[in-house]
Amino acid sequence: MTNWLLKIRLEKKLTQEQVAKRANIPRTTYSSIEQGRRRPSVRNAMRIASILEFDWTLFFEKKRRDMTRK
Repeated sequence: MTNWLLKIRLEKKLTQEQVAKRANIPRTTYSSIEQGRRRPSVRNAMRIASILEFDWTLFFEKKRRDMTRK
């Protein structure tokens, strides 16, 4: 599976728990977002993107969403 969010998180050497805690969201929510089963709210997208240092709008680009589901 190609998962851009997972790739970014691993490059930063962070666990799901660490990202979730810093974003102030449950780990299960973060996991669902990372696996493409759930789309984040704008607020959570901004928090996660800030932690992982990428543009939060990537969550809402169709191409990225499609890549997550493959």
